[in-house]
Amino acid sequence: MTKLVEQAVAAISKLPPETQDDLARLMLALAEDASVSLTPDEAAAIAEAEAEIARGERVPPETIQAFWRTHGL
Repeated sequence: MTKLVEQAVAAISKLPPETQDDLARLMLALAEDASVSLTPDEAAAIAEAEAEIARGERVPPETIQAFWRTHGL
């Protein structure tokens, strides 16, 4: 396991159990098909999300959980 993955797991372990489960489902889904390439729009959306995180902006956990529920995760 890389140091970055260890850091991610450590950070996730501090979140509420429901959020941990949401992130675990996402990680498993990504790991099952790691060969998927991002579209330019997806890459731009991720870059914007990373910039928001760097600025300290956060989405409330309830919003994230609702999003994942709409996608069956």
